Amino acid sequence: MTTGPLLPKVLMFSGPLILTGILQLLYNAADIVVVGRFAGAQALAAVGSTGSLINLLVNVFMGLSVGASVVVARAYGAGDFRSVRAGVHTAITVAGISGVAVGIIGVVAARPLLNLMGSPADVIDDATLYVQIYFIGMPANMLYNFGAAILRAVGDTRRPLYYLTIAGIINVLLNLLLVIVFQMSVAGVAIATVASQVISMVLVLICLIRTDGAIHLNPKELRIHGAQLKEIFRVGLPAGLQGSLFSISNVLIQSSINSFGAISMAGNTAASNIESFIYTATNALHQANLTFASQNLGAQQFGRVRRVMWVCLGSVVVIGLTLGLTFLSMGPTLIGFYNTDPNVIDFGMIRMRIIFPFHFLCGLMDTMVGQLRGIGYSIMPMIVSLTGACLLRVVWIFTIFAANPTPETLFLSYPISWFATFATHLLCYLIFGRRRLKKMELGTA
Repeated sequence: MTTGPLLPKVLMFSGPLILTGILQLLYNAADIVVVGRFAGAQALAAVGSTGSLINLLVNVFMGLSVGASVVVARAYGAGDFRSVRAGVHTAITVAGISGVAVGIIGVVAARPLLNLMGSPADVIDDATLYVQIYFIGMPANMLYNFGAAILRAVGDTRRPLYYLTIAGIINVLLNLLLVIVFQMSVAGVAIATVASQVISMVLVLICLIRTDGAIHLNPKELRIHGAQLKEIFRVGLPAGLQGSLFSISNVLIQSSINSFGAISMAGNTAASNIESFIYTATNALHQANLTFASQNLGAQQFGRVRRVMWVCLGSVVVIGLTLGLTFLSMGPTLIGFYNTDPNVIDFGMIRMRIIFPFHFLCGLMDTMVGQLRGIGYSIMPMIVSLTGACLLRVVWIFTIFAANPTPETLFLSYPISWFATFATHLLCYLIFGRRRLKKMELGTA
């Protein structure tokens, strides 16, 4: 990561990440397709309406995995393998503790929070059941994500891909068995998801235990190292808070969608799931930017820290536009895989027409966040993102959407907030980030 041409290395790093994300989405899509086709639109609405709530509860702690990745990558780039080992063992310990804590909160708070979101009476029982089963598997989910973040920090994006492949196949098979054969509907989908998360967790932990070198995991050495914990929280807590507060705006948007009824919820679920494939591809460039910037900063390769941002931004535009326009052209067919109801397809197409051509703006926004975090900023990108995306969307819902409560008005909040946030992040980097890198080069930071 610290030598050689950047574009080929970025693409080699991002390729397995994209495939990993696509696999995750495929088995999530399998959940939704199976439940939508074999359990009906009501069950589809129940599963689909839980995503923003799950993200709200999970993102604070998932943000800490970003902090763990930065800590390990920077120490690895600097050749400080003692700090790498301390970071690995601290990260896995934090993952286990946070997984149990979030799991308990999710199980207990599921129904009250779904009530606050205005989940319809014909959906809320199934939605509550799905969320509660999902959060029972949260320790496995956390441990896998922290373990995968450690592997990515040292440039290994292939093994997480292999593990997700195995887990994804098992997830799909269990979906078919539990939903179609045993007719367990929403519960079957949730159980299949948890089982696949447990399998991926076991595989990534075995990998770290069997790996020689700096990232070797010794269960007997699991403990909190103060210096590494402080840095993980310094970088990761703002990232997690940002993600959760982002989710508040998405919860408000989901609540607004809920007001249109179960059919609209089902159409939005299908379109959102397709949209996730675009996000996964561009988000891989965000992770590449974060990791490359962190490692090269540790290695004091400041020119590469600057160049990698522009390489990733250009790649985001090409990939995001290509996927967005391609999926839009195939919209009715793609939504039809999830549910064949014409009304479901029509509502899903409203979202696709407004969001898909501009989804690359989301990738640009996230990539700038990766650059700023990679060079050591944590609070700045959080404040900018919360103001430009979260707060702007909330204001939009209570003003513009309240005055004209249509799906089109609601969905417009996404591209507008993405552009505003990206532009502000870029301005912050040009004013403050370049100055910080220059000071580091001169040895005065």
